[in-house]
Amino acid sequence: MTIPKLHYISQGASPKEHIENIQKACTSGAELVQLRLKNVSEKKILKLATEAREMTSHFQTRLIINDHYKIAKTVKADGVHLGKTDTCPTIARKHLYTWQMIGGTANTLQDCEILIEKQIDYIGLGPFRVTTTKKNSSPILGLNGYTAITEALKTETPIIGVGGITLEDVTDILDSGISGIAVSGAITLDFNRIRTFNELLNASSTQEQRHTFK
Repeated sequence: MTIPKLHYISQGASPKEHIENIQKACTSGAELVQLRLKNVSEKKILKLATEAREMTSHFQTRLIINDHYKIAKTVKADGVHLGKTDTCPTIARKHLYTWQMIGGTANTLQDCEILIEKQIDYIGLGPFRVTTTKKNSSPILGLNGYTAITEALKTETPIIGVGGITLEDVTDILDSGISGIAVSGAITLDFNRIRTFNELLNASSTQEQRHTFK
């Protein structure tokens, strides 16, 4: 299973805005989007996840649901992303279809080792720098933190950098041994940046897609 190098994590002032932004990400060539809603009822998340699934299927964009693995199974999303305080990946795995992927959040080398042991499909490692998206963030890692962790891990599991990442950071982050990035704010401000992020990441956006979205 190949994990796209660029993940768009949904943002918005309201749940409806999250869906609108996911659509913008899809039309701008995003290969993977994560529906991340906090403080919203499960019933509402199910409704929005269903909408997001229809939309992403149309664009052949992969959809990851944050935290709610049962909803991810119900709507047949491509997978689930579990934060450090969410359900254990081993438990979620038992509920999901075999083809659904599981990503997990890590902040330390030990976090990464635990996730790899639990056979997750990718690690979201961060925060890279201070971000307003998350309250009570873990300690900032920066390039030095990324390099130290990737060198110690030597893993085949894709590691996705997350947390306040901008276009200017991409090259340095890839040089640190990280395989991809998850972006929220920088893309929500300008969805045209998806193409530039993809080019910098040398992601698999085909020539055909590039021409379509000009």
